[in-house]
Amino acid sequence: VIPPPVIHIESYSEDSITFSLKMTTNIKVSGYVVNIYWTFDTHRQEKRTLVIEGEKSIQKVANLTAHTPYEISAWARTELGDSPLSFVHVVTSGTRPVSPSLKAKAINQTAVECSWTGPRNVVYGIFYATSFLELYRSPHNSTTSAHNATVLVQRDEQYLFLV
Repeated sequence: VIPPPVIHIESYSEDSITFSLKMTTNIKVSGYVVNIYWTFDTHRQEKRTLVIEGEKSIQKVANLTAHTPYEISAWARTELGDSPLSFVHVVTSGTRPVSPSLKAKAINQTAVECSWTGPRNVVYGIFYATSFLELYRSPHNSTTSAHNATVLVQRDEQYLFLV
């Protein structure tokens, strides 16, 4: 039986998590697949996937958000097949940034100018869709470090926007 990998949180800060991965078996490990999940607003779950080569590993994941719960799941790829999943939860330190205040204004039938307030020197994600379900499951999106963006949309549709 292949055991799940051990995920150990080495450290965390406002914008990063450092963790180690190891197996408690003599089975040869070729690498790990790691997923990091978090919830954006209450509408959208985000995921980052890392494919890591080798038997032992220490990883640092950066560009995270302060005071946000993250779930890290991992499985090992071994000579006998994939291991079961292992999970760990961690909340980054610091104070979560205030949600930006978004204004969306139609420029014409296919362009919307989005602008918002918020801190400088961060990356913003703009998410938009024609329904709440689409906004949750598979929204259109883009990122920017600016405080405004022009979004191209389909004509004769109503859109929901999040930043």
